[in-house]
Amino acid sequence: MPERSLLDQLDGGLIVSCQANPDSPLRDPYIIGRLALAAERGGAVGLRIQGLEDVAAVRAVTALPIIGLTKTDRDDTEVYITPTAAEGVRLAELGAQIVAFDATSRSRPEALADMFAAVHAAGALVMGDISTLDEARAAYDQGADIVSTTLSGYTPYSRQLAGPDWELMRELRDAGLPFAAEGRLNSPADAAQAMSLGASFVVVGSAITRPDVITGWFRQALET
Repeated sequence: MPERSLLDQLDGGLIVSCQANPDSPLRDPYIIGRLALAAERGGAVGLRIQGLEDVAAVRAVTALPIIGLTKTDRDDTEVYITPTAAEGVRLAELGAQIVAFDATSRSRPEALADMFAAVHAAGALVMGDISTLDEARAAYDQGADIVSTTLSGYTPYSRQLAGPDWELMRELRDAGLPFAAEGRLNSPADAAQAMSLGASFVVVGSAITRPDVITGWFRQALET
């Protein structure tokens, strides 16, 4: 079984998501590795990395804990984040100590409990990316080690918000369910607010590692 003490190591810290879309000028495993090293220098306690090549590249340059995931388009499901056990196990083999899965209630090609068990057998922990309180409860029932608010707003039945889903964080806290805060945390103040609402740790991506997106924020502000 994987070591749950890893979650204690991450507690209270900042996880930086280093990802680049296929059309991004940063779309190269070497560059993702450089972003990871910059995040480590800035004080990140862990990294969230997408894709097998990028996980391997980042593991080669840093010992920081990695939350690994894949993003796979499939015709048989709307689930996008690590939709199969095979992908999750491969991420663990490449050095991801935590594997993130879409843990929403949408239909999927494989049962969540089976995928979680496969990753546990491979020696990694499981993060369930959820969009509602009920999904968080279900993810824990099926073996997740931690849940994250990542997918709030990405399912049609969850809150559609321009900013973070503070209410979901309050619901998770009040239900006594440990959670990581992720999703539209675009400032240090947002990260601190998430922690004050009970997050075990905070995951920030675009506001740190996507200069094209950040540039767009400034441009839009000037235009308006």
